[in-house]
Amino acid sequence: MKAPLEGLRVVELARILAGPFAGQTLSDLGAEVIKVEAPNGDDTRGWGPPFIDRDGESSAAYFHSCNRGKASITIDLSKTSDQLRLKELIQSSDILIENFKVGGLKKYGFDYESVKSINPALIYCSITGFGQTGPYSHRAGYDYIIQGMSGFMSITGEAGEMPQRAGVAVTDLFTGLYATTAILSAIHMRNDTGKGQHIDMALLDCAVSVMVNQAMNFMSTGISPDRVGNIHPNLCPYQVFECANGHLIIAVGNDGQFSRLCSILKLESLSNDPLFLTNKQRVLNREKLTAMLSDAVKLFQKDELLKLCENKNVPAGPINTMEEVFQDPQVIFRQMQLNFGHLQGVASPFKFSDAKLNMQKPSPRLGQDDTEF
Repeated sequence: MKAPLEGLRVVELARILAGPFAGQTLSDLGAEVIKVEAPNGDDTRGWGPPFIDRDGESSAAYFHSCNRGKASITIDLSKTSDQLRLKELIQSSDILIENFKVGGLKKYGFDYESVKSINPALIYCSITGFGQTGPYSHRAGYDYIIQGMSGFMSITGEAGEMPQRAGVAVTDLFTGLYATTAILSAIHMRNDTGKGQHIDMALLDCAVSVMVNQAMNFMSTGISPDRVGNIHPNLCPYQVFECANGHLIIAVGNDGQFSRLCSILKLESLSNDPLFLTNKQRVLNREKLTAMLSDAVKLFQKDELLKLCENKNVPAGPINTMEEVFQDPQVIFRQMQLNFGHLQGVASPFKFSDAKLNMQKPSPRLGQDDTEF
């Protein structure tokens, strides 16, 4: 079987996470991705510990998380000979991904208007913090700062406590995925027009876009949502509970599930109590309900309660460590961990009925393909 994007060539002039993650996703889907690095390499090669030693090179695990399957060449953009080499590569490519500051590539002749003249069919995707236009377009973009500016941190954390960031760089990752979607859309459009185009992706745009229901909560009321910790602003009970030996999540989405949960916890009277009959009433009386449920949940062992919930079709789940994630039988069955011998990786989640993914090669050593391109 073929990979879906087999035959497409991508030049990746991107570093850190958002651009490389888009490049890795395209590579997993079968595109040939050539990572163009400065002579000292992508910054994330040094973002450790932990570091992974391989073939005489030590690179941070961070780098390996978003550069699987690519070729690596080194280019010094200040050198005319390297500029010519890069132009030749772009002429034979379908896609270019870059995350330089706005205007940063123009002085070298690699902005969109310049490269369009040598490859009119090129899909050119720029990824920046704030986009190519607007009052902030000149600023550098950092995931942490964008999490704050987008409202994400204002709704993350315990009520009355300090705002919290997510445990991974979510705005970089969302932007990488949105960029991949945009690139493939432009490729589809090119099939009709024969022309390439410039895609302008901004971390802030993407982060605001994924505020979805919380943004709509504000737009419909004029009231900014606040931090509510592990509860759901629109559902109850939908939160973390403490068991006798740990924590789990119970996520009740309708009245039937609530009734069955009450049966499990031997609190049958709650399901008929006018204060808790509907989700609206449960949200309004959240504090009282949560106190009673919490007392009951503490009497159960975690695995025991999870099994009871599964048997009664009540949505519930554990809070796994990374070690537990990759020991989970579902994760193992779905082959979400890749093994390259001395190096592991996390698989892309695509499952096709009539196509394969290209996830056989680990991340490249710096400049390992300089003689090929």
